[in-house]
Amino acid sequence: MLRSSAILSLAFFLPLPLMAEPLQEAGQTADQTTPITQEQAAPAPEKPKQLLLISFDGAHDNALWTKSRDIARRANNAHFTYFLSCTTLIPRSASKGYQAPGKKAGRSNVGFAPTVEDVTTRLDNLWNAHLEGHEIGSHVCGHFDGKDWSKADWLSEFSTFRTTLANAWKANGVGDKEPQGWQDFAAHGIKGVRAPYLSAPDSLVEAEKAFGFTFDASLVTKGPALPKQDDSVTRFGLPLIPEGPQSRRIIGMDYNLFVRHSAGIDNPSRSGEFEERTYAAFKAAFEDQYNGERIPVQFGFHFVEMNAGAYWRAMERLVTDVCHRTDVACVSYSEAMDILAKRQAPPRS
Repeated sequence: MLRSSAILSLAFFLPLPLMAEPLQEAGQTADQTTPITQEQAAPAPEKPKQLLLISFDGAHDNALWTKSRDIARRANNAHFTYFLSCTTLIPRSASKGYQAPGKKAGRSNVGFAPTVEDVTTRLDNLWNAHLEGHEIGSHVCGHFDGKDWSKADWLSEFSTFRTTLANAWKANGVGDKEPQGWQDFAAHGIKGVRAPYLSAPDSLVEAEKAFGFTFDASLVTKGPALPKQDDSVTRFGLPLIPEGPQSRRIIGMDYNLFVRHSAGIDNPSRSGEFEERTYAAFKAAFEDQYNGERIPVQFGFHFVEMNAGAYWRAMERLVTDVCHRTDVACVSYSEAMDILAKRQAPPRS
C-alpha cells in the first residue's frame, strides 16, 4: 500500500458463602482439612494462543526475499504472507504483454523485472518460501488504484495474475526448471488478496467471491480486530495503533510510518530513532492483546527498506522475540483463518 490514508469482557466471580468450621473426626487435626476453593472447583479457561500476522506487499527485491526468509527461520520458523505483484515475474523486455484495466499496454506503477535472470531468482525464492510454509497471496499486477474498477476489471486483473504465475517459468525460458506441483500451486494455492493502496471497493469483494478467493486483507480497522465474514470471503484489516510521543494512531504498516517520520523522504541519520519508535509501537500493540483479549495482531511491510531499514529492523526484533513464546503463533493469513474457525466452532455433543 502506498498511501497514508487512514469488546470488554467482564469476569464475574461470586463470593464464596461463609462456612462453619467443618466437623473433625477423632484424631484429625484442623490443618488436615483443605477447603475447596472456587478456583479449584472451576479453573479459568486457558487463553488461546496470541496470533501475529506479518505480511509483505510487492515481494520483488530478491535480497529481501532471502532476508525475510532468514528472519522467519530465526523467529521460530514463523510463517509470513507475501502479497506478490505479478509484474515482478515479467521482464521489462516483455512488458507490452501486460495491460491493466483502463491502462495502456506495458504500464505498471511498480515497473517490471529488469532481467530474465532476476525473474528466475524470484521464482526460486517464491517456491522455496512456499515449501517453507509461507503463504503467497495476490497484490494483483501493476499496482494501480482500483477504487473505480468494476467487478469485471478486477476479474481481469485476477486472471492476468493467475496466468502470469502459471506460465512464469516457461515464459522466461526456464520451463525445464519448473518444479513439480507448480501448476497446482498457481491454480489453487493463492487464497487471498491485498489490494494496492488498500483500495477496496465493493466490486473488489464481489470479484474475490466470484474468483474463489477465501480472504481479503485490504481493510483498515480502529485497532486489532477479528476478521469479518462477507459470505465466502474472510476480511482482515491492518490496525490503527498508537505511535510516537503523542500516541497518535497510525496504520500498522511501514510506509505510513515512513511518511509520518520523515515525510516519505529517506533520512538515514535518524534511522535508529525511527526504529525505536516503531518497535515500541509494535511491541505495545502486541503486548496489549497478548495480556488482554488475544485478538490477532497484524503488521504490514513492503520490500523496500525505508529510512535505512528502520521498519524491517523493528519487525525483526519483534518476531525474534515474541514468536518463540509457547503461547504465540506467528502464522499466515490462511493459517489464522483455520485457527480462528476452530476456536469459534461449537463444541461437539
